[in-house]
Amino acid sequence: MAQCILQVENLHVSYGPIRALKGISLTVREREIVALLGANGAGKTTLLKTISGLLVPHQGKILFKGEDITGQDPTFIVQRKVIHVPEHRQVFGTLTVLDNLYLGAYHHYRSTGKEQIEQDLEKVFNLFPILKERKQQLAGTLSGGQQQMLAIARGVMAKPDVLLLDEPTLGLAPIVAKEVLELIQELNRSFGTTVLLIEQNIVASLKIAHRGYVIAQGEIVKEGEAQALLDDDEVKEAYLGHAVQ
Repeated sequence: MAQCILQVENLHVSYGPIRALKGISLTVREREIVALLGANGAGKTTLLKTISGLLVPHQGKILFKGEDITGQDPTFIVQRKVIHVPEHRQVFGTLTVLDNLYLGAYHHYRSTGKEQIEQDLEKVFNLFPILKERKQQLAGTLSGGQQQMLAIARGVMAKPDVLLLDEPTLGLAPIVAKEVLELIQELNRSFGTTVLLIEQNIVASLKIAHRGYVIAQGEIVKEGEAQALLDDDEVKEAYLGHAVQ
């Protein structure tokens, strides 16, 4: 069995008097895609923000490769190669595609060196050929799907050991959303990238994931292998409807 790379233990997070996470515990193993499932407001985004240091829990631990990173500054966590690609893409619209990608490598540029950065860039362009075609184009002028690819590719340039992806297909046309999810699967398969994924299309996310956790009102209510969750009648009833094939 692959080694556990990310471990969340009894995590509690609040927004003032509102308890957003109530004792969340989960594990992510190396080279896995793990899907976080649940309705809007369940606490999924809060969990990713807490792992990446944007929020500080008032109880619980986050361990990365055995090191306690709970409540650490986001810069510290990025340097540990835990990379968060937030929802709504958030590319630097007034910079070119190429400059956005170089910014992804900012934290390790000096230690990696220019030659290796260029090699990493070519690997990214092989995976996202449309970005190579548009590399001198301003990021803000790309289509929604292309901006999402750029956001993920920028995360890949950070050489992640764990990639936290929050709603990567939000607002995209179905055919583009399918392409983005296929790219995430290819990242995992070819690069060995470990992924913790929030995705609105629960069926599609479970089809590319290895395991999943169902979150409701800040608590994990179910977990298991991806196919088992797809086959689970309670999950179908609550999240997938009756037309799941």
